[in-house]
Amino acid sequence: MTRVKSEQLFAEALKYIPGGVNSPVRTFRAVGGQPFFVNQARKAHVWDVDGNKYVDYVGTWGPAILGHAHPKIIKAVRQAAAKGTSFGIPNPLEVTMAKLICSWVPSVQKVRMCNSGTEATMSAIRLARGFTKRDKIVKFDGCYHGHADSLLVKAGSGALTFGHPDSAGVPAAFTQHTITLPYNDPDAVRAAFEANRGQIAGIIVEPVPGNAGLYLPKPGYLEFLSEITKANGALLIFDEVMTGFRLAKGGAQERFGIAPELSCFGKIIGGGLPVGAFGGRADIMDCLAPVGPVYQAGTLSGNPVAMAAGIAALEELGTEVGPAGTADSSTGGARLKTAYDSLEELGAALEAGMKRAAKAAGVPVQFNRCGSMFCAYFTSEPVHNLADAMKSDRERFKKYFHGMLAEGVYFAPSQFEAGFLSTAHTPADIRKTVRAAKRVLKTL
Repeated sequence: MTRVKSEQLFAEALKYIPGGVNSPVRTFRAVGGQPFFVNQARKAHVWDVDGNKYVDYVGTWGPAILGHAHPKIIKAVRQAAAKGTSFGIPNPLEVTMAKLICSWVPSVQKVRMCNSGTEATMSAIRLARGFTKRDKIVKFDGCYHGHADSLLVKAGSGALTFGHPDSAGVPAAFTQHTITLPYNDPDAVRAAFEANRGQIAGIIVEPVPGNAGLYLPKPGYLEFLSEITKANGALLIFDEVMTGFRLAKGGAQERFGIAPELSCFGKIIGGGLPVGAFGGRADIMDCLAPVGPVYQAGTLSGNPVAMAAGIAALEELGTEVGPAGTADSSTGGARLKTAYDSLEELGAALEAGMKRAAKAAGVPVQFNRCGSMFCAYFTSEPVHNLADAMKSDRERFKKYFHGMLAEGVYFAPSQFEAGFLSTAHTPADIRKTVRAAKRVLKTL
């Protein structure tokens, strides 16, 4: 594949944009080489400016659960934009979106819209502190909750030590109340509560961490987090910016049967447009201004175009289909197939195929998957937390990434990012990916 136009664009971008990209993860620094530039995306594929076509497993980092340029979302965006792109005044679509979120996620009784996942997590933490009148927050190594100052804490901190800033420009004082712990380690959590009695406002966690690759909670771990927060008067905050409306209709909390006090959302509820939301118990949410003393605001919050796109996405995800894939209101009493059933089937097929390819090539790979999220680590040991993930052979991943890209398959340009499936992926896309993996893995 030639990428002459992408190379020219990147050279120009470097003159005007720091690093040539508007989000660090888009660069190829972790794998070497230069990023390509896309000018079209449709269904499960993207085309770069040089005309190369790729099967896309990044899916705009999660929002494209229905694939790219879904006709119902495009139609909704056009209709909303024709009426005005922003009002700064309450609009009916905000109410529709709020009702949808509350009906799909039982733990959410009230919800506040914002403009990004970072805003959602930042606001949820402020709310937890304001509600409990406590300062300390527990987070976990490898869990990313946006780039708010107090959450940019280095992974690997000791169980009882305060974190140090993970970015220049963040004063140490801003993170002194953030306690970082290893994921999937109940003893570390118990020790943190014991050492900080009556001081912890809450725990914020990705129920299925997707920012260090992907690893799953061990059986009973999320239940434990729910129990220990309740026992200590703290709040459990689920960061479902990635997992919300992806792992199930009600997100990871539906899949694992957990009801957190607060939840954060983004990505899918914007249908590809910038969006965020946080919600939870009504008594906690009513601590927000203008009702309560915890201030949070946003000029573009509840933007009508983003709301229209998100509503279209959720309504499409909620549509049940018959065995033949057509809308069907009667199947003789049998449960109708949903988008989540289709995603689970695609995920299982990809997992099985990639594991076969790795075995045939004799390459040690841990393929972690939860529904339509996945990650392949180049290690022979199971991956349950960040320390395990760091054992992955990153040099081998670099070769794998570029090999797959040359085959027309695009995974995230980092070992430590999750992959995403969409309902637009087809069995043919999965077969192409597995065939490509067989060829590439044999060269590693």
